[in-house]
Amino acid sequence: MSSAPEDRFRMSGVPLVTAGDLRVVLRTADGVPVEALYEPCAAGPGDTAIVVAHGFTGSVDRPAVRRAAGVFARHAAVVTFSFRGHGRSGGRSTVGDKEVLDLAAAVEWARGLGHRRVVTVGFSMGGSVVLRHAALYGAGGPKGRSAGGERPDAHTDAVASVSAPARWYYRGTAPMRRLHWVVTRPLGRLVGRFGLRTRIHTQDWDPVPLSPVDAVPLIAPTPLLIVHGDSDPYFPLDHPRMLAQAATGAAGPGAAELWVEAGMGHAENAAGDELLERVGEWLMR
Repeated sequence: MSSAPEDRFRMSGVPLVTAGDLRVVLRTADGVPVEALYEPCAAGPGDTAIVVAHGFTGSVDRPAVRRAAGVFARHAAVVTFSFRGHGRSGGRSTVGDKEVLDLAAAVEWARGLGHRRVVTVGFSMGGSVVLRHAALYGAGGPKGRSAGGERPDAHTDAVASVSAPARWYYRGTAPMRRLHWVVTRPLGRLVGRFGLRTRIHTQDWDPVPLSPVDAVPLIAPTPLLIVHGDSDPYFPLDHPRMLAQAATGAAGPGAAELWVEAGMGHAENAAGDELLERVGEWLMR
């Protein structure tokens, strides 16, 4: 495997978790330090790496993220990381906007470690980020960012989005109204910082980033999987259906797969091992 350039990736002082595991601090395109963890495939070396994007208030060391990484590691090497404002990463959360730069840094790192095929899977906020990332850095993106593009190593070869919103500013459920209070109110951001261990940016989006439903038509021909639970308390089923319809309308039937999971709640905490196993198998196609 080739080594990453020293000026792009800086080793942290955190000891290796197990033989073969690697913890580093990545530097995003806008200069934010992001903690990341690489775990080799349990079945042996391979060409594929799966990059996992957690949900809002998650982090690389949260139990649900570690469980998902453990299942995915049966299929491929796994990169997990903490979005800005989460865990031991720097900066403040922009709740899905600048986080696309964090994911791009993680994907570039995976390729720098020698993986020729890198795929992404995201949950909730991370689910919206992987969609926007696939649109902005993929072959169908508006600026043509892929091979030979602005950041040629940041593109994904397949994307799975779990429990993602289709549109911004959704307040149709009680959990989302509470989340908006946390994000938009000074007292709410204090609760986020000290109660949820998440540091949230104080400024509104300017400009408003590309929404997930507007990003989806730009993803093809990259394979796309949309997963959603029919008992999700945050986003009802019109969200995944809007995403799937947008993909189909842009690229035709088969542009995206939609899995509606019976009895499933929200994001990585609700994704059982059996579902994670199926997602891992899909990413390895």
